[in-house]
Amino acid sequence: MISVQKLVKRYGKKLAVDDVTFEVDKGEVVGFLGPNGAGKSTTLRILSGFLGMTSGKVSVAGFDIKDQSFEARGKIGYMPEAVPLYPEMRVAEYLAFRAELKRVARGDRGAFVDDAMRKANVDDVANVVIGHLSKGYRQRVGLADALVARPPLLILDEPTAGLDPNQIREVRDVIRELGKDHTVLLSTHILSEVEASCSRVVVIAKGKLVAQGTMKDLASKRRTAGLHLVVRGDESAALAAVRGVSGIAKASFDSGAITCGWGKKVDEADALRATEEAVAALVRAGCFVREVRAIRSSLEEVFAALTRDAPPGEEEEEEEGEEEEEGAEEDAS
Repeated sequence: MISVQKLVKRYGKKLAVDDVTFEVDKGEVVGFLGPNGAGKSTTLRILSGFLGMTSGKVSVAGFDIKDQSFEARGKIGYMPEAVPLYPEMRVAEYLAFRAELKRVARGDRGAFVDDAMRKANVDDVANVVIGHLSKGYRQRVGLADALVARPPLLILDEPTAGLDPNQIREVRDVIRELGKDHTVLLSTHILSEVEASCSRVVVIAKGKLVAQGTMKDLASKRRTAGLHLVVRGDESAALAAVRGVSGIAKASFDSGAITCGWGKKVDEADALRATEEAVAALVRAGCFVREVRAIRSSLEEVFAALTRDAPPGEEEEEEEGEEEEEGAEEDAS
């Protein structure tokens, strides 16, 4: 459905997207991850036809986004981070207007609008003025806008930005349902969003692709951060035993359990060796070992390790360049 090959985008001397290559297959829900300023929004705007690329090749549903832009954009429903809405219009009125702009046939517009409102869960506010809606409902109206022409591909840029926890949960549920009928590329920097909605991830940092694969692939990068041992025996003897093991940098005892942390240079093989030595040392010290469990780094820590060198706060600069090149998003289909 999406093919991105060696994509590059420059703003003068600044390199915003650096030789990015990835694909999204039909029917997938893919999370596009990266810290703020990593180049996510720039990449999505190029995919959506709002922004030109410096070099590379992008195709959507088999259409080249540069040479067959009209055909490619007809396959896309795009929801930008800051959804451009007309606050003085009612929800159904606005969506009918957007359906007309997207060249939905006159006879189909009513059914398409009703279907989009139902899928985005805004049919209960169809006759409410958009300016009177909460932020969560306005985000859902933006989602209905992306859906109104029934595109096979949805590109969603930070769809839960600025929402409260209840609103995030509601939008997340909607996205999960949409994945049953659409291919979805979801941009976010929140891992819980991806875990809840996506089957695969693409991670970029500082404009470069740093990882891609399934959620299981990302989870496999979680290294052991330490060791949890449930023991019975003398506390001081147990602590002395494990603290003498090479590779264990710290250890603490609480409620019959010892928590150990590895040193900075301990790899997976060293961790396995240290685990065996810790158990043997405890047995020699006269302690009984009831449970041995590795403490693994969280997915947030994996994400931080992958994107550690990403510079903060460059997204605003990207947006300035984009506005100069393309103009306001409100005029795009």
